[in-house]
Order: sequence, then C-alpha cells, then structure tokens
Amino acid sequence: MKNRRMFWQIVEKIEALIDSGKYPPGSRLPPERELAETFNVSRPTIREAIIALEVRERVDVKTSSGVYVLENPQKAEPEVKVSAFELTQARALVEGEAAALAAASITEQELTDLEATLVAMEKGIQPEKADRQFHLIISKATRNNAVSLAVEKFWQLRDSEPEIVNVYKNVCNRSDSDRLEEHRKIFAALKNRDSAEARQAMHYHFNRLINTLFEISEAKALEEVRKQSTQTRDLYSLNHLVD
Repeated sequence: MKNRRMFWQIVEKIEALIDSGKYPPGSRLPPERELAETFNVSRPTIREAIIALEVRERVDVKTSSGVYVLENPQKAEPEVKVSAFELTQARALVEGEAAALAAASITEQELTDLEATLVAMEKGIQPEKADRQFHLIISKATRNNAVSLAVEKFWQLRDSEPEIVNVYKNVCNRSDSDRLEEHRKIFAALKNRDSAEARQAMHYHFNRLINTLFEISEAKALEEVRKQSTQTRDLYSLNHLVD
C-alpha cells in the first residue's frame, strides 16, 4: 500500500510539472534514472508512475526513444468557429435580459461609471474600450455571476477572433453616432429603473448591429461577384480583335 501511494504521488508531481509548462506537450521526459534521483524514489516506482501516466493519456511511451508528453485530453476541446452573426445574436439574447435585470439592481455608482463611458465615447477617448466597459458594467449590475461571465466571454470572442474583429471594426466605423445614441437610450432606461425599456433598448441596439452586418456582408459579396465578372470578361474578351 505504501508503494502504491508513493507512485501515485510521483504521478501527481509529474502531472503538475507538465501542467506548469516545464514539460510541454511534445517534449520528452527525463530518463528513468534522472526522474528517480529527482524524486528520490526507486526506478520501479518511476516505471509504475509512467505506466499510470500512459493510461491517463498524459504521456506516450515510445520503445527505444523515450517518454513523450501528450496534450492534456481534458483541455483539448474541439475548435468551434463562431461567426459575427452568431455572436451578435447570442449577445442580443443574453444582454437584453442582462439589461432588464440590471435595471432593478444597478447602483448609483454603476450609473455614474456608465455615464463616464458615454462621455468617453462622445469625446472619442478610446471608444472601443468605453463600449466594452459599458456592457461589462451592465452585466455586473445584474448581480448574476453566470451572466457576467457570459458577457465577458462574448467580448473575449469579439476581441480575439480576427474575422469578428474585422467585421465589428467596419460596423463601428460606419455608425459611431448611432452606437452612442443607442447606448444613451439604454442608460436612460437603466437610470429610470425600467426593465422593459432597458431590454427593448438593448435589443434595438443589437438589431441595428445585425442589420449593418448584413449590409456589409452583402456589399462584400457583390464586390466579389464584380471582381469575378471582371476577371471572366478579361479572360474571354474579344476587344483585342476588334480594336
């Protein structure tokens, strides 16, 4: 029993080193002898620990080559692509209800902070940062950590996915004044503690975003058609025969 406890302790220690980045995925663990010296245990104990790690899919034992670290199966999640349309629809659903909740629980300090973001947007002082802060303040004012976490995740997607970043940049560049006015209406509803109006104002905001996304998408599609048509016309043109 003592030996069993010992090798599991070694398993946990090696896993901790792997998770810390000391032994990243793809790297090779030190030789058995070195590991035994490092952890001050016998080589059979190390061998049992390696077997356990292999069963847990943390390492791959290659004969005559060594023990290689694998990607943590618990962390390896399939990549899911989210479009700007999907993100905006999800934000509308969640943030509409967030605004309704916040209207009933928002504090005076949070209203003051919200108003400061409106001033920043109006003056063009880091408007994108102010926009983000505006929505995050509302999410926190719901007093619901799950809602707040969801909104924060939406913003992480908005700021990290290149395609979404590019699309949203085009939307914001075309409608700064609309965005500011929509935020003001949301703020007014929250200040009046009107949940229904806050929800409606937030939905109106995202509805305009969705429509602008469609306009940009359609314009891009038309541009691609024109480009393809021009290339085809140049390819088959007989102008050089009749000029």
